[in-house]
Amino acid sequence: MIEPPSPFKGKTGLRRVWNALGYSRAGLVAAFKSEDAFRQESVLALLLVPLALVLGHTGVERALMIGAVLLVLIVELLNSALEAATDRISLEHHTLIKRAKDMGSAAVMISLVNAAAVWGLVLLG
Repeated sequence: MIEPPSPFKGKTGLRRVWNALGYSRAGLVAAFKSEDAFRQESVLALLLVPLALVLGHTGVERALMIGAVLLVLIVELLNSALEAATDRISLEHHTLIKRAKDMGSAAVMISLVNAAAVWGLVLLG
Protein backbone atom coordinates (compact mmCIF):
# COMPACT_ATOMS: atom_id res chain seq x y z
CA MET A 1 0.00 0.00 0.00
CA ILE A 2 1.33 3.42 -0.94
CA GLU A 3 1.43 5.97 1.86
CA PRO A 4 -0.48 9.19 1.16
CA PRO A 5 1.79 12.20 0.66
CA SER A 6 2.45 14.46 3.60
CA PRO A 7 0.20 17.54 3.66
CA PHE A 8 3.37 19.55 4.41
CA LYS A 9 4.98 18.54 1.09
CA GLY A 10 2.44 20.17 -1.25
CA LYS A 11 4.33 23.26 -2.34
CA THR A 12 6.62 23.31 -5.38
CA GLY A 13 8.84 25.77 -7.19
CA LEU A 14 9.66 29.17 -5.76
CA ARG A 15 6.90 28.90 -3.14
CA ARG A 16 8.62 25.81 -1.72
CA VAL A 17 11.99 27.58 -1.62
CA TRP A 18 10.42 30.62 0.08
CA ASN A 19 8.71 28.40 2.67
CA ALA A 20 11.96 26.50 3.28
CA LEU A 21 13.78 29.77 3.94
CA GLY A 22 11.13 30.71 6.48
CA TYR A 23 11.37 27.34 8.23
CA SER A 24 15.16 27.61 8.32
CA ARG A 25 15.00 31.10 9.78
CA ALA A 26 12.52 29.92 12.41
CA GLY A 27 14.83 27.04 13.31
CA LEU A 28 17.84 29.32 13.69
CA VAL A 29 15.86 31.77 15.83
CA ALA A 30 14.50 28.94 18.00
CA ALA A 31 17.98 27.47 18.48
CA PHE A 32 19.46 30.86 19.31
CA LYS A 33 16.71 31.65 21.84
CA SER A 34 16.55 28.26 23.55
CA GLU A 35 19.99 26.65 23.25
CA ASP A 36 22.88 28.11 25.26
CA ALA A 37 25.47 26.02 23.42
CA PHE A 38 24.21 27.20 20.02
CA ARG A 39 24.38 30.83 21.17
CA GLN A 40 27.95 30.37 22.41
CA GLU A 41 29.03 28.60 19.23
CA SER A 42 27.32 31.27 17.10
CA VAL A 43 29.24 34.04 18.85
CA LEU A 44 32.43 32.06 18.36
CA ALA A 45 31.57 31.60 14.67
CA LEU A 46 31.00 35.35 14.29
CA LEU A 47 34.55 35.85 15.53
CA LEU A 48 36.23 32.92 13.79
CA VAL A 49 34.79 33.24 10.28
CA PRO A 50 36.24 36.74 9.68
CA LEU A 51 39.44 35.63 11.40
CA ALA A 52 39.69 32.70 8.98
CA LEU A 53 39.48 35.13 6.07
CA VAL A 54 42.44 37.03 7.50
CA LEU A 55 44.59 34.12 8.72
CA GLY A 56 44.06 31.70 5.85
CA HIS A 57 46.70 32.14 3.16
CA THR A 58 44.83 30.36 0.38
CA GLY A 59 41.22 29.86 -0.56
CA VAL A 60 41.47 26.23 0.48
CA GLU A 61 42.76 27.15 3.94
CA ARG A 62 40.00 29.70 4.39
CA ALA A 63 37.36 27.24 3.19
CA LEU A 64 38.61 24.51 5.54
CA MET A 65 38.67 26.84 8.54
CA ILE A 66 35.21 28.29 7.84
CA GLY A 67 33.78 24.88 6.97
CA ALA A 68 35.01 23.41 10.26
CA VAL A 69 33.34 26.25 12.20
CA LEU A 70 30.07 25.91 10.28
CA LEU A 71 30.11 22.14 10.80
CA VAL A 72 30.02 22.74 14.56
CA LEU A 73 26.86 24.84 14.14
CA ILE A 74 25.27 22.23 11.88
CA VAL A 75 25.96 19.39 14.30
CA GLU A 76 24.72 21.48 17.23
CA LEU A 77 21.46 22.17 15.39
CA LEU A 78 20.99 18.46 14.68
CA ASN A 79 21.78 17.60 18.30
CA SER A 80 19.29 20.19 19.54
CA ALA A 81 16.63 18.83 17.17
CA LEU A 82 17.29 15.29 18.41
CA GLU A 83 16.97 16.43 22.02
CA ALA A 84 13.74 18.32 21.31
CA ALA A 85 12.23 15.32 19.53
CA THR A 86 13.20 12.90 22.30
CA ASP A 87 11.86 15.30 24.95
CA ARG A 88 8.58 15.44 23.02
CA ILE A 89 8.36 11.64 23.13
CA SER A 90 9.03 11.39 26.86
CA LEU A 91 10.67 13.32 29.67
CA GLU A 92 11.10 10.23 31.84
CA HIS A 93 14.49 8.59 32.08
CA HIS A 94 14.95 5.87 29.48
CA THR A 95 18.20 4.19 28.47
CA LEU A 96 17.54 4.55 24.72
CA ILE A 97 16.73 8.27 25.02
CA LYS A 98 19.86 8.76 27.13
CA ARG A 99 21.89 6.89 24.51
CA ALA A 100 20.49 9.05 21.71
CA LYS A 101 21.22 12.27 23.60
CA ASP A 102 24.71 11.10 24.55
CA MET A 103 25.45 10.22 20.93
CA GLY A 104 24.27 13.66 19.82
CA SER A 105 26.52 15.24 22.41
CA ALA A 106 29.43 13.08 21.23
CA ALA A 107 28.83 14.27 17.65
CA VAL A 108 29.08 17.89 18.81
CA MET A 109 32.29 17.11 20.69
CA ILE A 110 33.82 15.43 17.63
CA SER A 111 32.90 18.44 15.48
CA LEU A 112 34.61 20.74 18.00
CA VAL A 113 37.74 18.55 18.02
CA ASN A 114 37.65 18.59 14.21
CA ALA A 115 37.45 22.39 14.16
CA ALA A 116 40.38 22.69 16.56
CA ALA A 117 42.42 20.22 14.52
CA VAL A 118 41.69 21.98 11.21
CA TRP A 119 42.56 25.38 12.65
CA GLY A 120 45.68 24.03 14.33
CA LEU A 121 46.91 22.30 11.16
CA VAL A 122 46.24 25.35 8.99
CA LEU A 123 47.80 27.85 11.40
CA LEU A 124 50.76 25.73 12.50
CA GLY A 125 51.41 24.29 9.06
